[in-house]
Amino acid sequence: FTTSVKLGCLCTSVLHNPRTVSAMVAVPKSRKTFCPGKKCRKHTEHKVTQYKAGKASLYAQGKRRYDEKQAGFGGQTKPVFHKNAKTTKKIVLRMECRSCGYRVQQALKRCKKFELGRAKQAKA
Repeated sequence: FTTSVKLGCLCTSVLHNPRTVSAMVAVPKSRKTFCPGKKCRKHTEHKVTQYKAGKASLYAQGKRRYDEKQAGFGGQTKPVFHKNAKTTKKIVLRMECRSCGYRVQQALKRCKKFELGRAKQAKA
């Protein structure tokens, strides 16, 4: 008894499924979840914020190499990406334990709209 699965069909159907992208996600500003910090190691109250990437450093090795290559005549030396296919980004929650200060990051699925601190509405 053998079964053959077409992976190409399966992958494309999952990627292009509109149900994989949520329309709206609302997350409370505090949540009780497990803290893996050495002081706690139990469920405690966490402050929830949305992760935001920091400012890129001018002194990182890749940036220094890129700037050196770009200097002088010759135009653009590295490819510039133009084929942006995604319309959403994955949301990352940054949770900080209120008792010990340990921070944990948790990735959510893709969503069109994200709200932090809004109470969930009851279904009518």
